[in-house]
Amino acid sequence: MSNNRAALRYAKALLSLSTDKNNADETYADMQLIAVTIEGSEELQLVLESALIKSGVKKNALLAIFENNISAISIKLIDLLIENKRLPDFGSVASQYISLYDSLSGKENAVVTTAIPLTDTIKMQVLAKVRELTGKEAVLENIIDPAIIGGFILRVGDVQYDASIANKLTVLKRQFSA
Repeated sequence: MSNNRAALRYAKALLSLSTDKNNADETYADMQLIAVTIEGSEELQLVLESALIKSGVKKNALLAIFENNISAISIKLIDLLIENKRLPDFGSVASQYISLYDSLSGKENAVVTTAIPLTDTIKMQVLAKVRELTGKEAVLENIIDPAIIGGFILRVGDVQYDASIANKLTVLKRQFSA
């Protein structure tokens, strides 16, 4: 998952093609499956990045993993990435496609970093607040980082609100040392 600019270009081209063929929703489901699968498997990431494993073996492995669960467009994407030696970027392409599709659908990506997992009630409150602030539906991702000690960090698009205890302690430290 090395080159985000290249991944973005492939994702834009894939979105354009799938929109033209009226199956952007199906491709979206494929990309969600692919992103989750690659992100969840260190072994698969190593296989995709390995220069020692031949492209044909990688393609057969991907086809076996996703068997009949992905569309012809997604299979053509695999062929294109192999042809252009960009298969290590496959997970990034899938993630970029998801972001582009969500953006096109009027959804915002909201990332909440907390010290402990969010409860369903708090997730609903965060989604409601994001909807109130942006006027858009949001897809919520919760990142667990015990280093923030408590509170939360909310990032929606390019805006970040840091209400973590670690940030407040850092601010206090700066004020006392000045």
